[in-house]
Amino acid sequence: MPTLRAVKTLDRVSHMRGDSEWLAAQAQLAASRTLLLVDLRPAIVSNAGQAESSLRWFSAAEIAALGLSRNRCDFLGLEPSGAPCFAVAISEHRAIALPGGPFCVRPYVDLRTLMVQGQLDPEELSIAGAARALAEWHANCRHCGHCGSATDVKDGGWRCKCIACGKEYFPRTDPVVIMLVTHGDRCLISHEPRFKAIQDKMFSTLAGFLEPGEDVEHAVRREVKEEVGLEVGAVTYQESQPWPFPHSLMIGCRAEAAGTELTLDPGEIAEARWVDRAELASIMAGRHPEGLTVPGKHAIARKLLQAFLAG
Repeated sequence: MPTLRAVKTLDRVSHMRGDSEWLAAQAQLAASRTLLLVDLRPAIVSNAGQAESSLRWFSAAEIAALGLSRNRCDFLGLEPSGAPCFAVAISEHRAIALPGGPFCVRPYVDLRTLMVQGQLDPEELSIAGAARALAEWHANCRHCGHCGSATDVKDGGWRCKCIACGKEYFPRTDPVVIMLVTHGDRCLISHEPRFKAIQDKMFSTLAGFLEPGEDVEHAVRREVKEEVGLEVGAVTYQESQPWPFPHSLMIGCRAEAAGTELTLDPGEIAEARWVDRAELASIMAGRHPEGLTVPGKHAIARKLLQAFLAG
């Protein structure tokens, strides 16, 4: 049974990624550890009561026993001890073919589920998010978008290069603005149609992708206008959060609305309502009379709401 041991921090040592000999030597170290992703779901280990979980890290010997090659793996970084950490992504079909079958690497759990459950340490969520984003990027960057030839993986998984025309590709990050709209002592919460598959009573903040040529402030104002019909004045930045589904960066903002009359885009917003701090407090405490909820503790939307609640 693997032990429950979280990796708290990793030094990405990005300046060493271009040294192929160094990376190869790191992969051969007995102390090296590998995170296994099965259909983008990280393998985990839980304690006896399943109240706590951690990423499951496989030793070099365990990876060899599974017959998995680390010739095609992603370098994640170094532990404080100096031990190198890698990630290997395989399909569930490949997992079934492992010696002993998929049971030897189970459980592997969807990362979004792990975030909602809140059982993983935030640092481990960050590590798993990076591994997942890289794996999905590689799955979609097997061929050059310019000439169609195959690409070759470089820099420990952090760069791809076309074998024909030489065009280079790097892991993409899609910027997303996520904003809490306020008006005086009230804030706007909304329920998207897609939330029905998650939680029918869950409300969150507004969000949308930045478009080419936009700055953050313009994107906030455009998205708010499009989704709920409000004009926005002041826009202030609060904090950001990587969101590996598949590769977004959430840019958290506060937006002050000029008015309160809502005109909803039904394709984006099923319901929206203004709430004051007292009602928001009841929602976040799980005591709202209608059973309304908000995103979990690892979501930036909750942090935006918490900041408003704190004044």
